[in-house]
Amino acid sequence: MTNLTHTSFKNLLHKAYSVKSKSGAKQLHAQIIKTKDQSSSVLNSALLSIYTNLNLVQESLNVFDTLNTRTSLAYKSIIRCYAANGFFAQCLSSFVEMRASGKNPDRNVFPFVLKSCTHLMDLKLGESVHGCIVRLGMESDLFTGNALMNMYSKVQVWGAPQVFDESPEQKEIEGCGKLDVGSDSRDGVSRMDSARKVFEMMPDRDVVSWNTVIAGNAQNGMYEEALMVVKEMGDANVKPDAFTLSTILPIFAEYVDVLKGKEIHGHAIRHGLDADVFIGSSLIDMYANCTRVEDLQRVFCLLPRQDAVSWNSAIAGCVQNGWFDEGLKLFRQMLMAKIKPKSISFSSIMPACAHLTTLHLGKQLHGCIIRGGFDENVFIASSLVDMYAKCGNIRAARWIFNRMKQHDMVSWTAMIMGCALHGHAHDAISLFEQMKMEGIRPNYVSFIAVLTACSHAGMVDASWKIFNSMVQEYGIAPGLEHYAAMADLLGRAGQLKEAYEFISGMQIEHKASVWSALLAACRIHKNVDLAEKVAKKMIALDPEGIGAYVLLSNTYAAARRWSDAAKLRSAMRRKGLRKKPACSWIEAGNKLHAFTSGDKSHPYYSRIMKALDDLLKKMEQEGYVLDTSEVLQDLEEEQKRHSLHSHSERLAIGFGLISTPAGTTIRVTKNLRVCVDCHTATKFISKIVGREIIVRDVNRFHHFKDGKCSCGDYW
Repeated sequence: MTNLTHTSFKNLLHKAYSVKSKSGAKQLHAQIIKTKDQSSSVLNSALLSIYTNLNLVQESLNVFDTLNTRTSLAYKSIIRCYAANGFFAQCLSSFVEMRASGKNPDRNVFPFVLKSCTHLMDLKLGESVHGCIVRLGMESDLFTGNALMNMYSKVQVWGAPQVFDESPEQKEIEGCGKLDVGSDSRDGVSRMDSARKVFEMMPDRDVVSWNTVIAGNAQNGMYEEALMVVKEMGDANVKPDAFTLSTILPIFAEYVDVLKGKEIHGHAIRHGLDADVFIGSSLIDMYANCTRVEDLQRVFCLLPRQDAVSWNSAIAGCVQNGWFDEGLKLFRQMLMAKIKPKSISFSSIMPACAHLTTLHLGKQLHGCIIRGGFDENVFIASSLVDMYAKCGNIRAARWIFNRMKQHDMVSWTAMIMGCALHGHAHDAISLFEQMKMEGIRPNYVSFIAVLTACSHAGMVDASWKIFNSMVQEYGIAPGLEHYAAMADLLGRAGQLKEAYEFISGMQIEHKASVWSALLAACRIHKNVDLAEKVAKKMIALDPEGIGAYVLLSNTYAAARRWSDAAKLRSAMRRKGLRKKPACSWIEAGNKLHAFTSGDKSHPYYSRIMKALDDLLKKMEQEGYVLDTSEVLQDLEEEQKRHSLHSHSERLAIGFGLISTPAGTTIRVTKNLRVCVDCHTATKFISKIVGREIIVRDVNRFHHFKDGKCSCGDYW
């Protein structure tokens, strides 16, 4: 083929700069190859620019490799393409090659090179690039300065492993010299000092410059410094934008300063920024951290456009503040709005299912997770383990745990706590030891889980060994939860004196919650003298709390000291203290049914009582005898029988029997500890009806089957 005419060359070049698609670029590429013309190097440079603008990395590299003469423009194109598509090591290699070839980078190259240093956490090379920038007299460039500040504020590792072998070319780059910007330390303060020095030397600054310094301080936990820069920004008459506000709002969330957060909210409204989805999500997070759920709901509802981030922020905010029903409602609305759930969506909503023990909904979510391909996600798998364990299906929890390809601290702890709550103490301890063998260092929460397991199984010696190892081997200072687990264990094991001395010798501030475990044990063992002593301590620590009064009153009643119990109840009424009513609920027909003791409001009440009456006759034939010692008032015997017969958990079980198919498992949740008589009665019921009955009380799970309970009558 003959050489191109001047007109043909101009036409091809014009066509090159009009190409906007991958197919068009490839057609042009084919034409250039067919020409075999010496002038095609110019066309190839234009083609390289096209490929890089289309982010076609391999095609760009193929063209770049064919260039006989690599211009500064060609290097700039390939460096930008590499950085824009995450090929950061290749970007830095091309930069080294460019410098070695004698080409000087311009203001459009350094931001991409610094971006690569940032992502690769290579502070050493980043400082060398800074030296090049100064040597070439480009430190005053606005975009380069912003990129430098971003690099210094984000790179956290000094002397990271080099991305490529050190070569003469690289040494030449480093030979430019590292600028003394005060980053000789690994901590965030020195790195932000470097960023601040760059900022102060910049002749021109835009809002991005200010935001970079503010965000850097915030990301490094330097909240006061970040707020100071915001003030300086205002003094410099630079108007904060949406990024500024969304950066500083998390600071007030961290400080739980809702008044300052509301000031920012007001500023956003006055300047028309409240409609910004990033501002909205930041406001939702701030109000969530400040426990202002109604405010976060209001912000969410007023957003003109609700994206996946704002939906997930609102759902997580509701759930983390205990508004579980509202969180589930929002999750359903998100699905109806055709917003595809992400992994964070499921991790946020799963605790709501776990808390409400809605196993049916949890299974539905599990199905969504599998269909969405999220079941391999370690965080979601851990949430599923926790959900199934807390909803009473420990077998499903263990099955998911065993299928996980890798386990993190969260999944180990969720499984150990699940075993603890279901009375599988030996499994919990075995998992704890296996976790340590696999190199996972136990933390504060995992020790709570394993000590809880020991407590529920009465394993005194094992618990002392674990408690002591926590301090001596791992240097973890015991917290209230650890002391409470040990006190509960010693108390229920009958070692009341040891429990009292153990709590008295606590190295941290005493709380009523720790003493309550011992007071509950005093009731079980009918030690009234110690109960009175412990109750006084609890009341001194929490004068407005009702726990001490209720537990001491129950202790008096268990010891048949009716007059003392009555006096204490009168004192409670005078103080305006009311005991939390016992409540149990059961899921049936995809709906939760709640019962309180003696409650006659349920539409099936008559059928429930008839079923329980019929069962009572069969139970008595099997040897069941009512234990009226659990009735905490001085009543006639018949009244005591009726009182026990209408306890909330028994009503829930009765409803489960008449509303679910024969042979299916009945799952009941109670907000208080299950009483001795209901525990005995449920064992008889499970044997007579041939069903497994799972009752989750405030302390643990009880699996009743064939007349036995998984707790071994120790709870």
